[in-house]
Amino acid sequence: MDSIGKMFQGKKFLVLGVANKKSIAWGISEALHQQGAELALTFMNEAIEKRVRPLAAELGDALALPCDVQSDEEISNLFAELEGRWGKIDGIVHSVAYAEREDLQNPFSQTTRTGFQTALDISAYSLVALCGRAKPLFSEEASVISMSYLGSERAVENYNVMGVAKAALESSTRYLAAELGESGVRVNAISAGPIKTLAASGIPKFKELLAHFAEKAPLRRNVDTGDVARTALYLLSPLSSGVTGEVLYVDGGYSRVGA
Repeated sequence: MDSIGKMFQGKKFLVLGVANKKSIAWGISEALHQQGAELALTFMNEAIEKRVRPLAAELGDALALPCDVQSDEEISNLFAELEGRWGKIDGIVHSVAYAEREDLQNPFSQTTRTGFQTALDISAYSLVALCGRAKPLFSEEASVISMSYLGSERAVENYNVMGVAKAALESSTRYLAAELGESGVRVNAISAGPIKTLAASGIPKFKELLAHFAEKAPLRRNVDTGDVARTALYLLSPLSSGVTGEVLYVDGGYSRVGA
């Protein structure tokens, strides 16, 4: 890990999606901080700001900046602030997703039009918008990662419109990788197994899903934020210099077996 630490010393990363210490984004932020990175965290409203600012203080006084990813103006303001403070950025960690609770609980065919638009906007289009605005600020060999899930390619019970959003996210990853690759920027996604987070609490029968994964996965356990964070370090560092447009599974092998 010492060599990775040297790689991240002086590097600057934007992290979206920290809600509390159970967040996947928090696990990645902690790992980056421990390896010498300078960080900026975002919050979308005052309620989340109250939780994010103390967490930012634990990460070497990381920046805490407002950004509602549904607002082009706030995205633009975010990167204007980062350009003024940092000049360049070395990567983005996109760990943002949302769907209305009723659109997860109801049959998929009953997904509302506005619910569909909201899920796709926040969970997938936001990555496109962020990369578009960040493009002139990316340093050489910058890296972007986002968080996906197996529901993107399989019909997972109660995942519904979020599965469609994750499929769009993964497709967007490939198109962004093709576009940004000529300037040396890599774009990848991590498809993690189910983890107890605030976002996951909105999925019906989530405890049963965790138990099923632990029983059927080759490793016979659920993954945690540490497993995902270590893979994130790999994708954000020069160790993965030849990897882009990929979806890496961190799910104990569940996606590889006929469970």
